[in-house]
Amino acid sequence: MPTDAFEVRPVAHVVGGHSKPADDFQGGVRSIIRLDEEYPLETLQGIEEFSHLVVTWHFHLASPTDVALHARSPRNNADWPATGTFVHRNHRRPNQLATSFPRLLSVEGRDLHVTDLDAVDGTPVIDLAPYFREMGPRGAVREPSWPTEMLGDYWRDADSR
Repeated sequence: MPTDAFEVRPVAHVVGGHSKPADDFQGGVRSIIRLDEEYPLETLQGIEEFSHLVVTWHFHLASPTDVALHARSPRNNADWPATGTFVHRNHRRPNQLATSFPRLLSVEGRDLHVTDLDAVDGTPVIDLAPYFREMGPRGAVREPSWPTEMLGDYWRDADSR
């Protein structure tokens, strides 16, 4: 394990939206990313021109004991192959960080109103930026079939539960 540690402080927090973590039904939920008071409002200047954000956040409800440094089947489903820790996108990662791409609906002062953010109320936001299409993946995207099978209901509207 690397020994070079560094401190990261949140720049914002999630307000509202999901009240508890869930594996699916993340779509259609509105929440707010509220910029912390220590950052001047001008740090958000121009962000309203973008449709989507890149949000890096911390799984703050997870415990360090949740980290799983071994191969396992996604969602413990034996129909899907055992894959390593860095192939999963959940809280069992060493730094318990996630990246999401919510749609930006509006900006009101320090509040970024978004939808489809798969973080819960109170989540610390480590960093945020606008999504630039030009910095997205280049070339064809390749993946095995199990993520499509596993995530079929991921963006289904939460109110359809």
